[in-house]
Amino acid sequence: MDQSKIRNVAIIAHVDHGKTTLVNQLLKQCGTFHEGEEIVDRVMDSDNLERERGITILSKNTSVMYKGYRVNIVDTPGHADFGGQVERVLGTVDGVLLVVDAFEGPMAQTRFVTKKALELGLTPIIVVNKIDRDGCNPLLALDKVFDLEDPDGDFSILMDKIIERIPAPKGDPNAEPLLQIASLEYSSFLGRLAVGRVQQGVFKPNQTYAQAFPDGTVKNVRPQKLLRYEGLTPKPIEEAGPGEIILIAGLDYFDIGDTLSSTNNPVHLPRIHIDPPTISMLFTVNTSPLAGKYGGKFMTGNQLQERLERAHMADPALLVEKAEGASTFKVSGRGILHLTILVENMRRELYEFTIGSPQVIFQKDESGKLLEPVEDFKVEVPNEFSGACIQEIQQRKGEMVNMTTDENDRVSLEFIVPSRGLIGIRPKLLSLSKGYAVTQSFFKEYQPYKGEIPSRINGVLIAKEPGEAASYALSNLEDRGYLIIGPGAEVYPGMIVGEHNRDVDITVNVTKGKHLTNMRSKSADDMIQLTPYRRMTLEECVTFINEDECIEVTPEVLRIRKTELDPIKRKQMSKKPAEDDD
Repeated sequence: MDQSKIRNVAIIAHVDHGKTTLVNQLLKQCGTFHEGEEIVDRVMDSDNLERERGITILSKNTSVMYKGYRVNIVDTPGHADFGGQVERVLGTVDGVLLVVDAFEGPMAQTRFVTKKALELGLTPIIVVNKIDRDGCNPLLALDKVFDLEDPDGDFSILMDKIIERIPAPKGDPNAEPLLQIASLEYSSFLGRLAVGRVQQGVFKPNQTYAQAFPDGTVKNVRPQKLLRYEGLTPKPIEEAGPGEIILIAGLDYFDIGDTLSSTNNPVHLPRIHIDPPTISMLFTVNTSPLAGKYGGKFMTGNQLQERLERAHMADPALLVEKAEGASTFKVSGRGILHLTILVENMRRELYEFTIGSPQVIFQKDESGKLLEPVEDFKVEVPNEFSGACIQEIQQRKGEMVNMTTDENDRVSLEFIVPSRGLIGIRPKLLSLSKGYAVTQSFFKEYQPYKGEIPSRINGVLIAKEPGEAASYALSNLEDRGYLIIGPGAEVYPGMIVGEHNRDVDITVNVTKGKHLTNMRSKSADDMIQLTPYRRMTLEECVTFINEDECIEVTPEVLRIRKTELDPIKRKQMSKKPAEDDD
């Protein structure tokens, strides 16, 4: 296709500012959905988890034809833990649609990604979204803004603006072919597909190219098929010139950042920079007595290893290493959300395994001094909640570097915080601010160790006997702390059933029912009124556990347990032997 008729544009915005919904509207405008066809809301969020959480995790590609122009649209992640994806995507486009919420205005992530886009010389188009929201002021969202939203749903003005403002891709079609792999997709028919933008020259299927690897080696490869998105569907093509975003099938092995070029003159393009991982967790096979009883289909060490390696290939910001112990793997990522998204996806794919407590990745300088990762941490919160949020962050060794207040009495706080201080901070700040806090963090650098940060100091209630939890037993434990299981839950020795209100662990019998006499029936146990137990999400479980504890992840149930289930061995290993509640 004539490259002057190509426009490559990425959509960037803060979480929940309407970016994915905007893509859907553009698809409708350009006739991707036929009349009468059922339209799935948020079509580009193909991952169930993305739809539930309302965030875009992995970048998606689509392509539409408009007035003779091919417009390639890339939807980018809006969350900082997936920042590596954002930077790779920006390298494949010539402009960006910057979506800004008319009520909240530009947020931390918006500024971050916009800065990256401008550094790359990308042309921005501003889209002020949600202008019908009560209390919003589009003119305050940005000083100068084009009103690109039409209540009739006509987005032609925006499409015209893309054609007019976004430059056509550069690159000499007569030069030797050159492409860098920016991401990947998976097809059940074709396997792993490399995705990249043709920088120069022309690529064709069944031609031989040089594939350059990170270690400097080069291998000749012959792609079987080239595909290009038409709407939401990849379709085979016979050639692709400069500016085309294509999918390549038939490469035996590839990684993001590999370069494809001419065999006559192989090229090594600079590797795509990805922020280093800051948090790691151990993944291992499930050794619980209840293993396999709650929906698990893939449970072996080989299955776990294969799935984790696939996760790394899809997202190189996730690192996977073999760890000590049978079928144990150390998985490192950019934050708690980055890792728990992987865990949640795996359990929905019917994998069953255990994960350990999150550990910050430390380094040492030349003199042997301990260094730890620190991050720029930004919080935007109504003024009335700012004091409580500041106190919480400072307790986690956060150092405030900036504080501003806008016209809406909303405070923007900026801190330098150790990565380990950010574990569990988002739900805590949401609680302190009644749900209003908006947080964002970006890796800054490694700095000298900041000292101890308070973790959970309370002990836990540990099940002593196997069986089903009984209301009578649970009611007798309510004054000992709070419970994280309810009546009827299946338990086993070593499983954690609640948090103790003292700083020691205690073993308890939660299966003991009320003694039956001829004056009472078993139904009396069911009449006991219990305080509602705390239903913990995966993120809450991860931030709750200490180093000698782990989470049993199954498709149906999450359980918290001691890593060592044997009470005698546990006492030998512990500095504070558990008390017995007999």
